[in-house]
Amino acid sequence: MSDLLWAIPFLPLLGFVVLALAGRRLSRRAVAWIGAGSVGLAAVVALATAASFIASPPPSDAAVQALPSWFEVAGLSASFSLRLDPLATVMMLVVTGVGFLILLYSTEFMADDADFSRFFAYLDLFVGAMLVLVLASDLVLLLLGWEGVGLCSYLLIGFWYRDPANGRAARKAFVVTRIGDAALLVGMLLLFTHLGTLDIQELMTRAPAAWPVGSGTAVIAASLLLAGALGKSAQLPLQTWLPDAMAGPTPVSALIHAATMVTAGVYLIARTHTLFELAPPVLAAVGIIGALTLILAGFAAIAQRDIKRVLAYSTISQLGYMFVALGVGAWSAAIFHLMTHAFFKAALFLGAGAVILACQHEHDLYRLGGLRKRMPVTFWTFVASAAALAGVPLVTAGFYSKDLILADAWQHGAYWLWGAAWIGVVLTGIYTTRLVLLAFFGDVGIEPDRRPGARIAVPLIVLGVLSVIGGLVELPASLGGLHALSGFLAPSFAGPPPVAQAAAEPPVGTELVLEGLAALASLGGIALAWLWFSPSRHSQRTPRLPARVRELWASGFGFDRVYELAITRPFTALGIRNRNDVVDGLVRGVVALVRFGHREASATQTGRLRGYAAGVVVGAVVAVGLAAVVFVLVANKGAV
Repeated sequence: MSDLLWAIPFLPLLGFVVLALAGRRLSRRAVAWIGAGSVGLAAVVALATAASFIASPPPSDAAVQALPSWFEVAGLSASFSLRLDPLATVMMLVVTGVGFLILLYSTEFMADDADFSRFFAYLDLFVGAMLVLVLASDLVLLLLGWEGVGLCSYLLIGFWYRDPANGRAARKAFVVTRIGDAALLVGMLLLFTHLGTLDIQELMTRAPAAWPVGSGTAVIAASLLLAGALGKSAQLPLQTWLPDAMAGPTPVSALIHAATMVTAGVYLIARTHTLFELAPPVLAAVGIIGALTLILAGFAAIAQRDIKRVLAYSTISQLGYMFVALGVGAWSAAIFHLMTHAFFKAALFLGAGAVILACQHEHDLYRLGGLRKRMPVTFWTFVASAAALAGVPLVTAGFYSKDLILADAWQHGAYWLWGAAWIGVVLTGIYTTRLVLLAFFGDVGIEPDRRPGARIAVPLIVLGVLSVIGGLVELPASLGGLHALSGFLAPSFAGPPPVAQAAAEPPVGTELVLEGLAALASLGGIALAWLWFSPSRHSQRTPRLPARVRELWASGFGFDRVYELAITRPFTALGIRNRNDVVDGLVRGVVALVRFGHREASATQTGRLRGYAAGVVVGAVVAVGLAAVVFVLVANKGAV
């Protein structure tokens, strides 16, 4: 089945081409079939390919499908070759599986939108670009997918472009992530200059041979890759674009947060883990940034009024957990949480979309409420996925993935990272429970005027179930010691040669204590939220805090304000003052020259037939004369 690897990204991209060229001439039913069906077929092929890969793994635990060459210049060659290994297999299944459910949901959610075909064309391109990213065998092709998801995020965040706020949010996402993208490109050039290749596996082999641990070049290269990951995965200090990205339709938010875009940064670090192991200061920075991000975003989520912005800050926080895991070298734990997060965060966004659709597109939590009995399917799937987000012990996928991160941080001796992640679990319990209570309990705010149809309900149910059982592929020793996922991923993280060794499992007694503390954090956060936000206390929307503290949390700790004062305004003022510089003068000169030529040429358009005939005759004479001169010159040259 590995021979069909090319079809997995090709099918969504083909769907994009068909919808982009003929979407306006197709019926909505046909658009839905092509848009969702192309990703569904890709999911089927991906599942079959993964089953074949697991049943009969290739000798090197990786299968490479060589496709036509892209370009070759100055020793740099790139092709469209794809590589399937355990890490790519997990990512491929997450992207296609969750992506298909989101597109199926979208066929009902966007049914009344005037730009139905354009929406599905963008979604197909988004999924296709993400699949190119995770299956690429070299960094050049990875960059193509990387920039593809960035382009699609711009198109989809600003999908309802007639509202200027949506356009601003799209531009903000595009510009902020470009900062990281520029650093990534420089890092790639540095790697090629020093190692002579951009093939990912070849890089992982040559880097340890060329650079000792702590090498300055390795530190610089890893730092540049980290900057790229920070932009895409919305980590400090490049996290400001993600809350504003909620301007796009809700299925877009689900796709960005669960199956594409923000997971790209986590994947990049995991894929190039050997480079980060060669740069311990950068690896430590990954963990520190993740810890700070998860705590700040957790506090910000508590103070949000918009149901989608709560989930946006939640995503930033959960990505922080993944960065903590990456920072201690717990690669499998990071990917495990990436997978479970895809399940419960997609379910939460789609559930929020069902609420918004049923309540006249209302986003304000303070105006919602009492939906528990009126929207039972949405309620129960939302509760299941919210419980997974909060890490309710033993019965949710989120508990097992977060517990593994906490245990690995402890075993690697990163005790303060463990403490930060533990505080993050408490905060997650608080803002998640607040979200559920304000939206579904208490008095009815807005009476819903519709219930989800099958195309919304089925994805919600499937994702809700996965939010509960999706963590059973990786269990601690105290609960059976199943390591199906980490065992499967092990070959992808066994760099040649291994630079950092994975920490041994903690003793059962220590593990039980750590699990108990994780459970205490989750249940304690839920209990605090119930005390603050229970139906009898709905007038209390945030904890009793000074007004300035609440405003600071609600603004995401003022990063946007700082950037506006320190960067945006000075740059704008400089542009205004320097608008008459030499470059602008050259541009204006070209414009003036073109206008002059236009005026002179238009003067010949007199409307007089005699003038036109004379012009033709003169032109013909000049042409014949020039031809005669050329002929004479050529004849004389031949005679000589």
